[in-house]
Amino acid sequence: MSAVPSLSNIQQELLKLYSSNIADADLLNIKRYLARYFASKAIDEADQIWDQKGYNNDTMSKWLNEDNSSNDQGSH
Repeated sequence: MSAVPSLSNIQQELLKLYSSNIADADLLNIKRYLARYFASKAIDEADQIWDQKGYNNDTMSKWLNEDNSSNDQGSH
């Protein structure tokens, strides 16, 4: 018999929220807030990696041009 994993802290908090009947508009706002929160965390982490690696706009331009040049070569 396998052990049932315990709920994470976020799951516990969400279950508390789900036990109350909130308006659909409130639920939509909560979903949007969570999406913005996690998107912001991902962007912050990407920015940190970007800075650590010393990337800049020239780096991005180079990457974009490499993609285009490899696509152009494959179509000949």
